[in-house]
Amino acid sequence: MAIFLQEAEIKKLATMEMALDAVEQAFRLQGEAKADNAPRRRCRLEKGIHHVMNASLPTLGFSGLKTYTSVGGKTLFHVLLYGNDGQLLAVMEGDLLGQLRTGAASGIATKHMARKDATRLGIIGTGRQAPAQVEAICQVRPIASVIAYSPNQEHLAKFCEEMTKSLGMEVRSAGNPAEAVTDQDIVVTATNAKEPVLKGEWLSKGTHLNAMGANFPVKRELDVEAVRRCACVVIDSVEQAKLESGDLARAAEEEAFYWEDARELGLVVTGEFPGREDDSEITLFKSCGIAMEDVAMAGKIYEAAIKAGIGKPLPF
Repeated sequence: MAIFLQEAEIKKLATMEMALDAVEQAFRLQGEAKADNAPRRRCRLEKGIHHVMNASLPTLGFSGLKTYTSVGGKTLFHVLLYGNDGQLLAVMEGDLLGQLRTGAASGIATKHMARKDATRLGIIGTGRQAPAQVEAICQVRPIASVIAYSPNQEHLAKFCEEMTKSLGMEVRSAGNPAEAVTDQDIVVTATNAKEPVLKGEWLSKGTHLNAMGANFPVKRELDVEAVRRCACVVIDSVEQAKLESGDLARAAEEEAFYWEDARELGLVVTGEFPGREDDSEITLFKSCGIAMEDVAMAGKIYEAAIKAGIGKPLPF
């Protein structure tokens, strides 16, 4: 019998360690051509958008989909998880799940692409996705300093205070976006910006960049020069990025980037493609957020829920 898991129950079960393990497994299977991922599709509603994305990971025993609606400034997420026998295993609320898997994707990219001695982290954006980004990266590199920028001073102050407590080290606020990028070893953009918030001229040699906020073709976080300066461009899904990544589409239009040069993260995780060839390179992971990550994470949560006896039985 299938179970239903609410956010409060998922909060008891899910951890960043779990997310990093799940997402790395998923990308390894992607690199081994043992995963199928369908790009996100969006349908217009009267006052919003309905989004659907699905994937299968037969080796792990799961397939599933994430469906969510964005209406009136509110987004509601649900994940449906199936077994290899086609039976529904679980329906779960997907807000925390999504935050953890998105952070973990940047964490796994950082693990395989950032310099081994990277200790300085800068982030632009302090919204709901930002904490998981910082947490994941701190688990894969010995981060010694974090600096954050947001144009919303109230959000910025709250983020720095909460992350300082969570990490046990000071998280500083930047006075402008350039300050959060210049001389940093790892940089994250986690915004809902429509126009670039990061300029390529700010990037230092050897920086690894995770750009995860813009997944609509009309939105960009990076200017063309930022993409041009990246020696290695890695994407969670090339197929989905061609539909959603305004950052890469604009750079391709201006011949600062060529789609055929991009590689998917799965090939980096398996070692087929290097995420970095020397310590002076600037590298980029463009994260759109793909269903494969959701299914892998949902599978881990489901297994933990069954073991703990958590979840409300569904009548089918």
